[in-house]
Amino acid sequence: MNVIATKIPDVYILEPKVFGDERGWFMETWSMEKMKSAELAYNFVQDNHSFSAKKGTLRGIHFQVGKAAQAKLVRCARGAVLDVAVDLRKDSPTYKKWVAIELSAENKRQLLVPRGLGHGFLTLTENAEFLYKVDNPYNAAADSGIRWNDPDIGVDWGITSPILSEKDAILPFLKEIN
Repeated sequence: MNVIATKIPDVYILEPKVFGDERGWFMETWSMEKMKSAELAYNFVQDNHSFSAKKGTLRGIHFQVGKAAQAKLVRCARGAVLDVAVDLRKDSPTYKKWVAIELSAENKRQLLVPRGLGHGFLTLTENAEFLYKVDNPYNAAADSGIRWNDPDIGVDWGITSPILSEKDAILPFLKEIN
């Protein structure tokens, strides 16, 4: 597995080795042993899978607070998404900075997002399937998020009118929850 650092500390792109032949392909998407050797060991406890039927669907920017915070390993198994991680760690030199990576079934890339970051994605294709592992179970009482178009963050989603859930459309701006 190839581990690529991003401009935000502790956020990594993971490129699995893909073995293919005339039948198709095989890849290892997670190995605790290999991640320990790269000093990126996480104890993932839950897998999530989402489906978005329409291109332009935006989910996020979400996170869990306090002891319920989650690290995530995310990938797109069908279609393509623009995946975004926002550094919300107030003591971080990259606080309020973001990184955007295209994840797709074709490129097979994954993004490792540590605790303390917000996360969201925009579907770039119809019928996108998105999978993620988390290192803490979902806790509804700790669920939080910030508005997708927060001007203090300035994520360039490449779209001005995404398809949003009612919840995501009314998430607060970061300054409202700081």
